[in-house]
Amino acid sequence: MGFIHTSRSALLLAAALALGIGAAQPAWAQESGSRMTGLALKSDQPIQIESDKLEINEKDKRAVFTGNVKVTQDDMLLQAGLMTVYYKTSGDSVASGASDIDRINVSNKVLLRSGTQTATADTGAFDMGAQTMVLSGDKVVLTDGDNIFIGCKLTVQMQSGEAQLDACGGRVMIQLDPKSRPKK
Repeated sequence: MGFIHTSRSALLLAAALALGIGAAQPAWAQESGSRMTGLALKSDQPIQIESDKLEINEKDKRAVFTGNVKVTQDDMLLQAGLMTVYYKTSGDSVASGASDIDRINVSNKVLLRSGTQTATADTGAFDMGAQTMVLSGDKVVLTDGDNIFIGCKLTVQMQSGEAQLDACGGRVMIQLDPKSRPKK
């Protein structure tokens, strides 16, 4: 088990869970675009990372968490079988937690959850420089309460919240529950 307390990692994990869907989209389309409402960043909250094994490679500026990886921050949860964190090539030690994160790759049954929002995928890639998150797989499923969004690739621009759900040759499916609309 390891603990990392950096604002860059907090930014990444909070932005990675920007899964609140904005305006309704057509029920069937080959590609769907939307604005993600995002989550409030909690850079003042600690992040806890647990796994069966942790390997830190200072030379390659990489930390590999394997087996039952679980990342929590407040009510946010990220789970995967494997998580590799790549750090920028600064002079800081990876083990100190002071290094800035360049990118994170997760795989083997990826799950992101916060409040009523959940996303599942085969893999995920978070690029801190480009401020993008990509979840992909045979079936990427996003849920927000009773609303369901299914495709094979979700790309989120973490700064703007703009998102695109692709079907990868098939069709995107969206099921919206009218009862989930905010009451006026």
